[in-house]
Amino acid sequence: MTSTTAMQKGDLAAAPADVHGKISKRTVELDGVSVTEVTFGVGARWSTDLKEYAGTASCELPHVALVLSGRLHVVMDDGSEDEFGPHQVMLLPPGHDAWSVGDEPAVFVEFSRGNDLYT
Repeated sequence: MTSTTAMQKGDLAAAPADVHGKISKRTVELDGVSVTEVTFGVGARWSTDLKEYAGTASCELPHVALVLSGRLHVVMDDGSEDEFGPHQVMLLPPGHDAWSVGDEPAVFVEFSRGNDLYT
């Protein structure tokens, strides 16, 4: 395992948006870590906005993220569900659907190591 000795910085606001329906993502790459700001607009739902792009019945990516604003409701393939709001950290295993709740976009920042991104 190699490690970096230099500080790194990325600007999510300057990153180009990758938009799928009502869901947008902005990603910056640091040494071995992708940091993505994800916005589920009002009425956004993974199964409506990203399912066709992903090509899977449910989201098969794991997620580790910090919710900044809004609320995100998540239902796992096994039927378990939860809702995440500001200042909460979520770890979602593969096999889920998610949607924004209420009249405010759900915004979260996700951290990944490269093997959990759609290609």
